[in-house]
Amino acid sequence: MDGRRNVVPMVRLVASIAILACVIFEPTAARASDPDPWLGRDKMLHFGVSAALAAGGYAAGSLAWDGTGERLAAGAGFSLALGAAKELADMAGYGDPSWRDFAWDVVGTGAGLLLAWSVDELFFRPHRSRGEGVTATAQGLVFRW
Repeated sequence: MDGRRNVVPMVRLVASIAILACVIFEPTAARASDPDPWLGRDKMLHFGVSAALAAGGYAAGSLAWDGTGERLAAGAGFSLALGAAKELADMAGYGDPSWRDFAWDVVGTGAGLLLAWSVDELFFRPHRSRGEGVTATAQGLVFRW
């Protein structure tokens, strides 16, 4: 159960960042003069691709690590590294660099991690009732059912 206690603060942090990003980047009507609107089609692509990459990174991380923190770090690192690489390529002249694009990458990464973690917890992690399991004591192992 210790692993789950460590995960709750991380999930709260990801959820808080996602909510904060939604409040900061409040949807506003796109103006014709705004070449990079917050709610443009490309922003939704950044969100969706980043969410998919983060969830895939979490899933791939589950092949290597049992800990949820490591899985979340793998998903976040994979998604954000690719998002940053895309923006760096844009800065090098291969596109139009945009901090708004990267902001949507961050929000998408948080959503993908939350989705992947939720599916993992609901379907793939064994759940135990309070008092069940194995406890180590000075006399040896104690099994409770």
